[in-house]
Amino acid sequence: MPLSPPAPRKHIHRRQYDMNGYVREDGMWEIEGRITDVKTYPFDNHDRGRIEAFEPIHDMSIRLTIDDAFEVKAIEAVTDGSPYTICPGAAPNFQRMVGAKIGPGWRRTIRERLGGVHGCTHLVEMLISMATVAYQTAYSSRAATGKDDTPVSRKPGRRPPLLNSCHAFREDGPIVKRQWPDFYTGDDAP
Repeated sequence: MPLSPPAPRKHIHRRQYDMNGYVREDGMWEIEGRITDVKTYPFDNHDRGRIEAFEPIHDMSIRLTIDDAFEVKAIEAVTDGSPYTICPGAAPNFQRMVGAKIGPGWRRTIRERLGGVHGCTHLVEMLISMATVAYQTAYSSRAATGKDDTPVSRKPGRRPPLLNSCHAFREDGPIVKRQWPDFYTGDDAP
């Protein structure tokens, strides 16, 4: 079901995220993300001069390399377009994420290592979202190959990592009742 028809309006700004997940030949995972921001009108910028309509004011990318345990083994961040010439100077600080693990506390770890003057708001926002892409990439691929610790083929008795992570995976809902009945808590639970 699409959104309802909008009120009369004028398009001003477009932000796009593009994220892709890959499995490497060595078994590691790479998640690549790109963010672009454009305005629908031209404007003058102190550092860059005139920025034309639909020319990116922000154009930034991250490549995140993780292992099967979701530990960050390598990261590369670049700023190809920004409103200020100083902005690309934050990219090397993203090396602080090497050794961090995607999972509980991911956002907190990012904010501790890259918060405030140490990071870039746009790259940090994208890095937070890349965790979901990492899960979608690795879990679906691992489920297809039968590797352990996927949300569906977890070890018996082990709490599913997706439990209560969203409306669909609530412990009293139909998905949990079907996929993980031993963790189901609905009114008709055994």
